[in-house]
Amino acid sequence: MIINHPLLGPCDAQEFTYLGDASLIDRPDGMADGADAAFHDYLYLRDNPAGLHRELWFHEQGDRSWLVVTRDTVTHDITSVELARDVARAKGRSA
Repeated sequence: MIINHPLLGPCDAQEFTYLGDASLIDRPDGMADGADAAFHDYLYLRDNPAGLHRELWFHEQGDRSWLVVTRDTVTHDITSVELARDVARAKGRSA
């Protein structure tokens, strides 16, 4: 599988480490009411969809960047690749 890195261009997926659901970017506030339940859900409850899914990938054998990859889990077709920092910043602005 080839991941089209937004800065480096096409890279073999073997250069990357898959780190799970991209919703991990949305870490709960540890000081908020109900933080225990929120962290339980954050740590242990994951979707396992068939179809399009946003995932975190780490470019371990490259520039060590974090990416959000939108991939079809059935066909493994990648529809978009974004720098995770850009995704996190966009979420911070909209919140």
